[in-house]
Amino acid sequence: MDPKRIGLFDLAERRLAWADRRQTVLAQNIANANTPGFKPHDVRSFAATLGDGGIGPVRTLPNHLAGTTGTMAAKEVVDRTHMQSPDGNAVALDEQIVKVADTETTHALVTAIYRKYLGMFATALGRTSSG
Repeated sequence: MDPKRIGLFDLAERRLAWADRRQTVLAQNIANANTPGFKPHDVRSFAATLGDGGIGPVRTLPNHLAGTTGTMAAKEVVDRTHMQSPDGNAVALDEQIVKVADTETTHALVTAIYRKYLGMFATALGRTSSG
């Protein structure tokens, strides 16, 4: 059985990939907290990322307008600058730490749900899971 063929596992994998990307971006922000002129970044929300599913309007007749999907371009990282220090650095360490903790909580939750569903499948198949 391929877990990727089950929508829940695919969604969990995508959420984990999003959390990994966000942790990378936040770590870069923290690493550059003392770099003059550095602007912090964050990834788009996971909900916005899910909205880029590639599904768009379909032209059923030749005289229909093509339409648009309304999605943003492939711009994943967005600027979150609102205050700057005198040297032009806009990283607020307290905000970055809160975002890191939130992302870690998201990662732990998704991993726990994934593990529980694997355990349920193992039970349904008559196997015992150790863990």
